[in-house]
Amino acid sequence: MTEKIAMTAIVPENLDGARLDQIAASLFSEYSRGRLQTWIKEGRLLVNNSLLRSKDKLTAGDVLVLETEMQVPDEGHWQAEPVELDIVFEDDDILVLNKPAGTVVHPAAGNRSGTLMNGLLHYCPALQNLPRAGIVHRLDKDTTGLMVVAKSLPAHHRLVRQLQKRDVSRLYEAVVLGVLTAGGTVDAPLGRHPVMRKKRAVIQSGKDSVTHYRVISRFRAHTHVQCQLETGRTHQIRVHMSHIRHPLVGDPVYGGRLHIPGGCSPQLATTLREFKRQALHAAHLGFIHPISGEEVSWDVPLPEDMQSLLATLKADMS
Repeated sequence: MTEKIAMTAIVPENLDGARLDQIAASLFSEYSRGRLQTWIKEGRLLVNNSLLRSKDKLTAGDVLVLETEMQVPDEGHWQAEPVELDIVFEDDDILVLNKPAGTVVHPAAGNRSGTLMNGLLHYCPALQNLPRAGIVHRLDKDTTGLMVVAKSLPAHHRLVRQLQKRDVSRLYEAVVLGVLTAGGTVDAPLGRHPVMRKKRAVIQSGKDSVTHYRVISRFRAHTHVQCQLETGRTHQIRVHMSHIRHPLVGDPVYGGRLHIPGGCSPQLATTLREFKRQALHAAHLGFIHPISGEEVSWDVPLPEDMQSLLATLKADMS
């Protein structure tokens, strides 16, 4: 599957005298410098309608024209299916949605259908022309909240670049075991668990991983926290909070045994027993719109199960 690319840019004053490949990398930042150098060599990126070399220096006001085609993975082998989508925002280039608990983002062994990707391909068939149907980041199956999906190749590249540069703002709300006295930061590398390969763990050889957290409210034996991701590793918040001995309520993988506080109300005991997913919600998402360049952000309220959990925890204190 090929995607046609046609882009024009003018060299700004601050890049006057710089090399063509350096300028191209700055003005067409969604593509790698190596790919742009190849396009320059092939004559697909011209300056003032002339073929130049990557090392040639340009002047402010010079006009760059990029016209080429790019091969992108065809996601069409994944079956499009009607899956209910809670769309928060949509335009020609991005789609922001509020993912419910129980929905797998991407098809895999054991989850070949009914996933978010299946639903996206049904809702917008053109997404089959984008890598992973435009999905640039994930949420765990039982984590709720905001996700952004790219609807065009330029939007996809620029969103991925923002995620890589850690320029995307992601705030989560969680309910954890134990009473935190203050907020803090967990800076601990994450990698595959050395024994249980489907799990993640804090290991010395892991990738750098940073989670900031602050207290929203405290209860007798639990804390409602806000977590801000600086990095975006698999299961990051779940592993980091468990690492500091405050695992998420209901987490079936990192939560340990069920803990019912002594002397709690029967209602709270029942609520905790019946809360079968990690109490984690992606409440805020913000980034630079990949096409307009404007700062955009969204917030969605907690799902009903977490609202009910918090209400029960509050009632238990009275």
